[in-house]
Amino acid sequence: MEAALIVRMLEKMEIIDVNQMIEEFEKITKDAERVQSETLKKILEENGSAEYLQNLGLNGRTDLESFKACVPLATHMDLEPYIKRIADGDTSPILTGKAITTISLSSGTTQGKPKFVPFNDELMETTMQIYRTSFAFRNREFPVGNGKTLQFIYGSKQFKTKGGLNAGTATTNVYRNSQFKEGMKGIQSQLCSPDEVIFGPDFHQSLYCHLLCGLIFWEEIQFVFSTFAHSLVHAFRTFEQVWEELCTDIREGVLSSRVTVPSIRAAMSKILKPDPELADLIHKKCSGLSNWYGLIPELFPNVKYIYGIMTGSMEPYLKKLRHYAREVPLMSADYGSSEGWIGANVNPKLPPELATFAVLPNIGYFEFIPLRENIEDQVLGMEPKPVGLTEVKVGEEYEIVVTNVAGLYRYRLGDVVKIMGFHNSTPELKFVCRRNLMLTINIDKNTEKDLQLSVEEAAKVLAEEKLEVIDFTSHVDLSTDPGHYVIFWEISGVVNEEVLQECCNCLDRSFIDAGYTSSRKVNAIGPLELRVLQKGTFQKILDHYLGLGAAVSQFKTPRCVSSANNTVLQILCNNVAKNFFSTAFSGGKATAEDTVQ
Repeated sequence: MEAALIVRMLEKMEIIDVNQMIEEFEKITKDAERVQSETLKKILEENGSAEYLQNLGLNGRTDLESFKACVPLATHMDLEPYIKRIADGDTSPILTGKAITTISLSSGTTQGKPKFVPFNDELMETTMQIYRTSFAFRNREFPVGNGKTLQFIYGSKQFKTKGGLNAGTATTNVYRNSQFKEGMKGIQSQLCSPDEVIFGPDFHQSLYCHLLCGLIFWEEIQFVFSTFAHSLVHAFRTFEQVWEELCTDIREGVLSSRVTVPSIRAAMSKILKPDPELADLIHKKCSGLSNWYGLIPELFPNVKYIYGIMTGSMEPYLKKLRHYAREVPLMSADYGSSEGWIGANVNPKLPPELATFAVLPNIGYFEFIPLRENIEDQVLGMEPKPVGLTEVKVGEEYEIVVTNVAGLYRYRLGDVVKIMGFHNSTPELKFVCRRNLMLTINIDKNTEKDLQLSVEEAAKVLAEEKLEVIDFTSHVDLSTDPGHYVIFWEISGVVNEEVLQECCNCLDRSFIDAGYTSSRKVNAIGPLELRVLQKGTFQKILDHYLGLGAAVSQFKTPRCVSSANNTVLQILCNNVAKNFFSTAFSGGKATAEDTVQ
């Protein structure tokens, strides 16, 4: 990510005209088919010399028919050898006409290891278009004043690839730019935390100081942000544990000894002054709360909304986030991935569960593989052919295929989306799940969404005991015969075995996939196993990914841990406190095994 580009981009932010930005969006979405055709032509013209396209025989053609005939659908595995050559320093036109100079890393939580993805100036421009578009719609509905924002953001480690390219998360590259702070002022998003906190080497110390900065500037906070809902919940769960220590810091004007990084201590000393009155006020506010309900507006009375990615695997955290937020609106951020952006949230008033994302037809070329097979495809055993952006049908589900400006052509993103409607002629998508995250043993097929619904149903049993599921994941255990599903839970307190056994049975019953239930009835799939984890297990998993160089702001709890993801599986298995086997399909006696380490 070139510094000059970010400077230009942030200058643009400072002069955003909300109404003009919305007008531009309306214009490009009114004739999305034409815009898509022009976008594909531009991508192919600029990258016609790329080895990848040359080898496929495209020979400089830019029309849609030639493109589809010559270029096959591709996965990351197909492109990995090309990306490796780029990362190793080959500057010839491999995937793009101009050499790639930066590599983005995916979070690595889906497959167990980060993926390398090409990143260039052009992709940065599309990123900013998404950002400007959603900002315009958001600010029209929820205008923020000239205050500060509490942003739980963290810079991850950056490194050089073998060939000397910069590699890191896209967010880290932006946060590390010297102009970032000024740019945030320009769009009324000045961070309350100093750079030294954002880029501190220890996440736990940075989080503590983010919370402290928020309290110091409590009256100025306009909105609260983190990339994912998970990090927002994690931040305020941490606040519950350290709030009295934070009050002591404010009362005495001295930073807690838990913060040991010299650069952070020096930066915080400039803004932390003794303020007994503020300490007493915060203490009174926190002491007056019932189970921390409404914590966020109580601490920050001028907050307009809470912002971050809240769809898909983030939905399980919304209940707890709403508990902290009370009446403050939750707003889901835009839809994209490490490979690039797809759509903007242009309906910010919708709750996250109903959030849709309007595809910007000029930031890439998009195709959609129907998940509902037609009769002809079923007979021939073929996968349905992809359809264009304007050919999708409302109510249907599709897998997204992306052709972007950074060298990905007909790239299967692996995301399943549902078409909820249209904004002019561009579709509004709802994220459903990752297609490859599937619990399956034989004829059963349960997606991440199925797992989430099952956990939500079983969590109702816990809720009656005033307890909650802090986090969860799953694993298909094929070491037993027959194989069975394993669900890992970390819960908020102690509960008796009868309740946990009922939770286990409820999980098993709540997987309603016909292949699963029929297999369970004939014991072709064994009884579901619930493993209750010791407190802090998911924190250990987060720490593991941080040790690999992942950014907290990019972390997503893996919802299905395969045997290939051995380290995370070992962390889970080594921290099991109790386990239970379902009797939902047998009517037999409940089974619980105490396996406290």
